[in-house]
Amino acid sequence: MNTFSNPILRGFNPDPSILRVDQDFYIATSTFEWFPGVQIHHSRDLVHWRLANRPLARADQLDMRGNPDSCGVWAPDLTYADGRFWLVYTDVKRYGLTTVNGAHGASLRDFHNYLVTAPSIEGPWSDPVHLNSSGFDPALFHDDDGRCWLLNMLWDHRPDRGRFGGIVLQEIDKDTLRLKGERRLIYHGTERGFTEGPHLYKRDGWYHLLVAEGGTGWNHAVVMARSRSISGPYETHPDGAVLTAAGRQEGAITRAGHGDLVELEDGSPWMAYLCGRPLPGLARCPLGRETAIQPMRWCEDGWLRSMTPGAQPDPNPPLPPLAPCPWPEQPWDGQFAPGPLPQDLQWLRSPDSGRLWSMDARPHWLRLYGRESIKSHFEQALVARRFEHFRFTATTCIDFDPAHFQQNAGLVCYYNSTKFHYLHLTRDTGGRELRIMSAIPGKGAHDVLVAPELPAGPIELCAEVDHQWLRFGWRAEGAEIWQWAPQKLDVSVLSDEVSLPGYPNFTGAFVGVACQDLSGAGHHADFAWLRYEAQDDAPDQPGSAIEMRAVESR
Repeated sequence: MNTFSNPILRGFNPDPSILRVDQDFYIATSTFEWFPGVQIHHSRDLVHWRLANRPLARADQLDMRGNPDSCGVWAPDLTYADGRFWLVYTDVKRYGLTTVNGAHGASLRDFHNYLVTAPSIEGPWSDPVHLNSSGFDPALFHDDDGRCWLLNMLWDHRPDRGRFGGIVLQEIDKDTLRLKGERRLIYHGTERGFTEGPHLYKRDGWYHLLVAEGGTGWNHAVVMARSRSISGPYETHPDGAVLTAAGRQEGAITRAGHGDLVELEDGSPWMAYLCGRPLPGLARCPLGRETAIQPMRWCEDGWLRSMTPGAQPDPNPPLPPLAPCPWPEQPWDGQFAPGPLPQDLQWLRSPDSGRLWSMDARPHWLRLYGRESIKSHFEQALVARRFEHFRFTATTCIDFDPAHFQQNAGLVCYYNSTKFHYLHLTRDTGGRELRIMSAIPGKGAHDVLVAPELPAGPIELCAEVDHQWLRFGWRAEGAEIWQWAPQKLDVSVLSDEVSLPGYPNFTGAFVGVACQDLSGAGHHADFAWLRYEAQDDAPDQPGSAIEMRAVESR
């Protein structure tokens, strides 16, 4: 039997929403605090995918300045009806501390759910319509009678409550795109708890409700329920979870959950879902939550089930009955050219990119304007790409002449404002110097000197990642030999699993370039390239036999 390897979207690509329109498949995934918002990938065979768009690209659609780490865009839902694409998403403005287990006080969070539409995936995407703020993970269901419904999980902030209050349903007026009528609580969930990520389907007169449960860690699962009426009551699947890696901390794929179904032209169902691939022997996933896919089946009793024993995720599913359709290989070579930012790259929170970077100020260089600190939640000049491999080398060439210690720029491996490793140029009382700043939860931020005197002119910087470990290097522009910092840095801390207690961690590691000017002068740094070269090996191949461990929930 011919198979392919999961995950299909490597690196930080969680909470997939999958859609088929004729011969085309689309998957929308969460981007959290990274701008522009929502990644939409496109395929024609379910195996080969390309990034088609990031639709939330304007300030009137998304402004995340001030959003805490791992807030911003959660769990987008992509549908197609009435000749247009519909995208709903949550912009999380406040998280606070995790208080879902044994909490006694109020747990106040701010979840704003919006709707945008477009005639095509490429856009133009409309201005957003605010729908509600009652919880997160909004999803649309377009019924065969022409009516449209919004589902989302209900957040219960009250003391001594379960926080995850169940799934609510409310109708949308398709003319105004506003909610109408009363919301209805249609499903309380199961004993697994953390009921979220709803999607609704209709088949043979049944409404099938799919939810994520168990949190995003070891007990993550996809659970289903069904009803003859859209408003319930819903009967839970007799098998419990229809897809889960719960109870297993080893294997090729774990953390499986938060799924969505798509039906091929032949009627066969496939499920896209998030998963995790921790480092071998470690319960840490610097690649973040990724997206996998596998076939399912409808059984004689009308329930959906996995093709695998025990509803397990499949690291090597059979090829779908579709003609292979690989996209032309057009990898970015890491060079900068006038025009838009290369598609591999994103930045943090701010829609005002002109204050952060320019591709035109110096032709064939990326110019970053020094803004707030590398720990800022507001305006930070940091441009980066996802980790997609356990082994890779990233290099850049920086032209930067700081005037004093408050001006810094360099190469960074970054998860969020509490965990990163940053090789940066700055100036003390004398010449330019090179330092490494590392932030590790529970240990604070440490800044050490690695090169007290740098030669004049541009400097090349290198980050070499090998599974758990990172080392930084540097050399003068055009030199052959790297000088390596003596520190061996633990890159596994750039993962969901390493966290201050109670804080959200739902993204993944990035590598990129950054610039700060804490004096407020906006002094710039120029970068000639940002190259990413993977060194694949057997344990790093998707679907290989690696020990897998996972994380806590939200």
